[in-house]
Amino acid sequence: MKEVNSIRIDPAIKRLLSYVTSEEKVEREYKKYNCLPNRKLFIAEVYGKIVSCIGVEFHNFKKGVIKHIAVLPEERGSGIGSSMIRFICSEYKLKSLLAETDKDAVLFYSNLGFQITSLGEKYPGVERFLCELKTNTLT
Repeated sequence: MKEVNSIRIDPAIKRLLSYVTSEEKVEREYKKYNCLPNRKLFIAEVYGKIVSCIGVEFHNFKKGVIKHIAVLPEERGSGIGSSMIRFICSEYKLKSLLAETDKDAVLFYSNLGFQITSLGEKYPGVERFLCELKTNTLT
């Protein structure tokens, strides 16, 4: 895992972020990682190729909120996403980690020990979920 500090967005990171936010918002979201001191973006590489990223907002150094997490489609299911979450929890000694997601990613978070709560339809026809991990339960 490597923290991203570049002002200029790498095309591979731009591609990853476009999987988890609208294309119009990618540049704006990336800029937040450069401008806001409590936000950090990390990448994971395989053989020198950027294959995943995780962006986290930290609160009181005890609680984190996953803002973005993405893995290239061909690398999904290989454990990279869960490794990134474990890294964040361990590196920052978090007591809890939150994420908001849709039904497509609920199983991923559930398998890691996150508690899942439905937030209902936040957008028409789209149910959202709050996923919370107490880090002493990380599997």
